[in-house]
Amino acid sequence: MKIGFIGLGNVGGKLAATLLRNGYALTVRDLNEALVRSFVERGAAAAASPRALAESVDLIITCLPSPAASASVVEGENGFLPALCAGQIWLEMSTSDHAEVLRLGALIEARGAAVMDCPVSGGCHRAATGNIAIFAGGRRATFERVLPVLATMGRRILHTGALGSASRLKVVTNYLCTVHLAALAEALTVCKVAGLDMNTAYEAIRISSGNSFVHETESQVILNGSRDINFTMDLVIKDVGLFDQLAQDQHVPLELSPLVLRIFQDGQRRYGAREHSPNIIRRLEDACQVKVLGEGFPAHITDDEPEERGYEVHARRGDAGG
Repeated sequence: MKIGFIGLGNVGGKLAATLLRNGYALTVRDLNEALVRSFVERGAAAAASPRALAESVDLIITCLPSPAASASVVEGENGFLPALCAGQIWLEMSTSDHAEVLRLGALIEARGAAVMDCPVSGGCHRAATGNIAIFAGGRRATFERVLPVLATMGRRILHTGALGSASRLKVVTNYLCTVHLAALAEALTVCKVAGLDMNTAYEAIRISSGNSFVHETESQVILNGSRDINFTMDLVIKDVGLFDQLAQDQHVPLELSPLVLRIFQDGQRRYGAREHSPNIIRRLEDACQVKVLGEGFPAHITDDEPEERGYEVHARRGDAGG
């Protein structure tokens, strides 16, 4: 299967590299020419435009920073939509608005091609090793066609249902991640101001009911001081905004979501849109005139799990007690 990959950023570049490392014929496209050259040097081909890419591949994958960016490569100038034909597949791996996925998906299917939304979750360190989780929304027949590709890029693959369902679930999980991060910023700052040893505080949380994936990853780069998790304030605001909009559309009277959104909007105003998201703790550090740091924590998170072939995860059904 010939694959075209559009979007070689923090996550997309790692997913594309995993495909290349595992022997797939890969054509790439990105606005950053240096990123494209780095892939060509490793054996990938380069496309001059999304349309040119679609003319030479069976499967198109996009991993882009916003719904607007995805719309541009699909239907914008030199977008790939007019080049699609029956039998081709588009995998949208960006974190996107499900309504936009449905709108673009209808355009893709009108050309006789197939489409799935396949956002990922688990962090850049797991994307780099092919161990990230992947949600996949779309027709079951299409899912089964692309499962070998998904199982190369990710470890745990969940078919979430109809097109758009994966995008909805992704914004839910990103919202939860953001809530955990905001809560950890408060918890770690309180520990620091109270005079607790921060390395001990980290372990106490890690072995307790207060633990989370976010603590085991992002708390480490907070305590190191790098605050570098390859995710930025503007992306947090985009994702939590998508979740907040989903809740509003369903008339769910949320309380935490609007508050978390305001916290990160304030962080963006103070420190900039491209500030690392874990540095949201800086709002509290500045207010308390402290630095929340530990000893011996890494500046960046790496995945220590060996790369393994992925597999489909099935949702629980029926009587759990039966």
